[in-house]
Amino acid sequence: MWRPLVGADDRTVPVTVQTRTTLSPGRASDIIVPIDLSLVFTGWGPFPGVRGANNQTGPWDRIGASRNPDLSDGSTATETLTEYTPGHSFAYELAAFTGVLRRLIEGIRGEWTFTPDGEGTLIRWCYEFKPLRHRYALVHLALAPLWRRYMVAGVQLAAAAAENLATQATHT
Repeated sequence: MWRPLVGADDRTVPVTVQTRTTLSPGRASDIIVPIDLSLVFTGWGPFPGVRGANNQTGPWDRIGASRNPDLSDGSTATETLTEYTPGHSFAYELAAFTGVLRRLIEGIRGEWTFTPDGEGTLIRWCYEFKPLRHRYALVHLALAPLWRRYMVAGVQLAAAAAENLATQATHT
């Protein structure tokens, strides 16, 4: 039986970033949920980019779907979709890291939300690191601030890619 990685009693390190797009929440969500990860996560500072995903168990629009992001440093992880509300939000867990993160965290819970914002959408991306025992301070003080910068780049690239893909679809 599946159990969530993060529970009510867990001490986690949250990081949240956001950006805006001119697309509607439904359109932004429809494009970003299944987006090619290599378009969005190109790497920043010490963090690798995503080259793609392997072993995907089906469309990224059903709870329980899983895949292995293939990172540019040769490492990987297991990502599982845990929540999906079409046009509004999706959440996932990342675990089984093979790179340096395996020494710092047990896993991550991520969530993207698409909320109406005037004529467009506020896109919010939340990450919750679940540190390994005795690693909370290191994750909180060192990893999270750096990771936030990676996330800012990622959410902005996601919004730009969604707008570009929406424009291409309109002109096709």
